[in-house]
Amino acid sequence: MITYELVSANHSMKPVEAVMWVFATGFVVSLGLIVAIGAQNAWVLSNAMRGYHRSVIASVCILCDSILIIIGVYAIQHIQSLIPPLVPILTVLGVALLLSLAFKALMRAFKGGEGLQVSDVINQPSAVKMAITALAITLLNPHVYLDTLVLIGSVGAQQTDKLWFVVGACFASFVWFSILTGCAPLLKKHLSSPTHWRVFDAGMGMILLAVAVSLVVSYSQ
Repeated sequence: MITYELVSANHSMKPVEAVMWVFATGFVVSLGLIVAIGAQNAWVLSNAMRGYHRSVIASVCILCDSILIIIGVYAIQHIQSLIPPLVPILTVLGVALLLSLAFKALMRAFKGGEGLQVSDVINQPSAVKMAITALAITLLNPHVYLDTLVLIGSVGAQQTDKLWFVVGACFASFVWFSILTGCAPLLKKHLSSPTHWRVFDAGMGMILLAVAVSLVVSYSQ
């Protein structure tokens, strides 16, 4: 009887190749959208290199991506009707946040300092503050909803096995933010001097400023 049940279960299982294909599709689609340099990645890298609660930052970003991906895949039709009215509000809030972060980065680049050591010890924000900022920079960016809810959600909704697509897409977020925050200490070695760090801050500030401008341009068109 037990043997018969096992055989029946095996016959009812989907081929491993099909499951892996759906998983890989979710992984590749999600990774392709997440890896692109944007406000979130720039902010994550900048703060992870400073040693500001890397695990907290990564966890918040992964959790937000996963929740939005799940909602997008399983409720894409309903979500598409809700997003347009929220875009103006998200754009205004997102631009304000990005301009604030860009200003702080550019001011650090302008003023300079004694390097990362002083910054790490004296000015490190609390884990709660980092979590709240990570939530804000993730959820106040209209692009994150386009990427996760609309694009990833649309592809996932067409899959024969939505669950494994979601697993693959969420795993991509886990891999990317784990690498981004985990490799930060290695990149930090190249910014040991105040001059190098000022150049990095200036670059991060310009990226954040460019993203803010792009949001304004996209909304005005």
